[in-house]
Amino acid sequence: MDRDAFRPSPPGEAYTEHADGGVTLVFVRDLRHPPGVVWAALTDPAQLAQWAPFLADRDLGSPGAAVLTLVDGETTAEQTAVVRRAEPPQLLEYTWGDDLLRWELTPSGDGTRLTLRHTVADRGVLPMVAAGWHLCLDVADRLLDGDPVGPIRGAEAKDFGWPALRDAYAEQLDAE
Repeated sequence: MDRDAFRPSPPGEAYTEHADGGVTLVFVRDLRHPPGVVWAALTDPAQLAQWAPFLADRDLGSPGAAVLTLVDGETTAEQTAVVRRAEPPQLLEYTWGDDLLRWELTPSGDGTRLTLRHTVADRGVLPMVAAGWHLCLDVADRLLDGDPVGPIRGAEAKDFGWPALRDAYAEQLDAE
């Protein structure tokens, strides 16, 4: 696919849950690929580099410390992470700076129902977080389909529908 022709999918299922010391965005996406394939995309550094907002210094498929490097154009910022739980191919949980991410993969027909729980301290960032993960998972889905568009990260996301997604998720999450 021509990268310039890439457009995001419509806003999907997202809602919030209260968490100790913060709030959790629950973001649900149905993917056409089996859990084992999705698991590899969530844990393998080479695949993460093609769709995630960060680069990982190691495979995230086992517990322990890691470094996730946020990428925004030429700017990078290393953040510590700890993989707390890795139960392939169903559950991956890790910290990313002060945030907590929990990826749950459930078989759904021939594909996977992915549920991401991303806990943050400030509820105000949730529409931005939802829009960012939405774009990232659209890119991951294309990668898994064998039609990669390359990572869309940081300020570049504004050129690929991020502002409209942020606004749509703000409205959706405020309506709760």
